[in-house]
Amino acid sequence: MKLFILALIFLCEFVRGQNDERLPNKCEVCKFLTVELQDALEKTGRSKEVLEVGEVLDTGKRRRKIKYNTSETRLTEAIDNICEGILQYNVHAERPGSLRYAKGTSQTMSTLKNLVHKGVKVDLGLPYELWDEPSVEVTDMKKQCETMLEEYEEVVEDWYFHHQDQRLENFLCQDHVLKASEQECMNELLKGDVGNKEAAKEEAKEEEGKKTHDGGEL
Repeated sequence: MKLFILALIFLCEFVRGQNDERLPNKCEVCKFLTVELQDALEKTGRSKEVLEVGEVLDTGKRRRKIKYNTSETRLTEAIDNICEGILQYNVHAERPGSLRYAKGTSQTMSTLKNLVHKGVKVDLGLPYELWDEPSVEVTDMKKQCETMLEEYEEVVEDWYFHHQDQRLENFLCQDHVLKASEQECMNELLKGDVGNKEAAKEEAKEEEGKKTHDGGEL
């Protein structure tokens, strides 16, 4: 029981410490801006819709037709909600670097919620109903995303119309937004969930302990 309490205290302090550690840097903001924009564009990339643009004049000229999936309208619609989508991210305190930002409930928070549901009192310094609200880090990332998108709007447009053969994160972040010394997070890739692995190890230890305890009682 003492070990359980100590583990719980450590977990709570770990979450507090991670949440207070730092705000997202420019590399992380650019990385997730491009992830969200690329995903939004992929959802509409196969559309066969045709748009009619221009005005019908007295001269009898017809309105010009263009494909939606190559139009400026598609890009504008994709950009409109990009930074708002950042608010769907959570801080996964069990992961390092930029990998700490991901959608879905983190392993750490899932563990704490399970403890609450079992009747354990967990104090994170804020009401339980606010646990799922966007964190300070995520809210700050949204604001930085909006500023960055406004500043580099022409670069995004240039990529969309002329350079889609290149990955957006390379063209925007590495070639235009970030200095060479600021690009570390671009190489951080998720290789399995650290939190899930640690949880699995703890469960295995508990099961082994139960077997040893049961054997001693026989």
